Amino acid sequence: MHRGHDHHHHHDHGAGGHSHSHAHAEAHAHAHSHSHPHGHNHGPAPRPAAQWQTPHLPHGPEPEEHAHAEADLDLVEKAFVEGFATASDPTSFLRLARIPFDAVTTEGARVSLLRVETGQTTDVGAVMPHLGGGSFRYDPLPAAMTSRRRTLRFVYFDGSAAVPMTLEQVRTLAQT
Repeated sequence: MHRGHDHHHHHDHGAGGHSHSHAHAEAHAHAHSHSHPHGHNHGPAPRPAAQWQTPHLPHGPEPEEHAHAEADLDLVEKAFVEGFATASDPTSFLRLARIPFDAVTTEGARVSLLRVETGQTTDVGAVMPHLGGGSFRYDPLPAAMTSRRRTLRFVYFDGSAAVPMTLEQVRTLAQT
């Protein structure tokens, strides 16, 4: 007897919980079975670890779509940004890197290079939505978790609008 319960042990101690049946000694005595989240004289099972994501890590290649991508294109892009920033003649640097000035896209549109944009982005904070999505939590990142990345964009003109392209997209252009 266990505090008004006839205690029939049917324990399953996997993952810290157990099940057993109770026969209640009440006016309407009935038996039922249910699970308890933890055993007698045991604290609750430890909570699973929360997921942590570092913002803006380089993404791996997407299946199929980028399967043909050039190996180490991110390193090529980084070297391009570093070299382009210090080139005494940017036009000659673009020729050396085989960046087309006039080209045709895979869709057949003629494009002309207007400018090369380089920049640096530094992430210093992270946001996490609260459950339900109506609000969010903001946390400044410690120095070890900040991330810096250089950006490179080629802006072409297609006859009606500016068309920004990545180095990978520029590599697919057919020179005219």
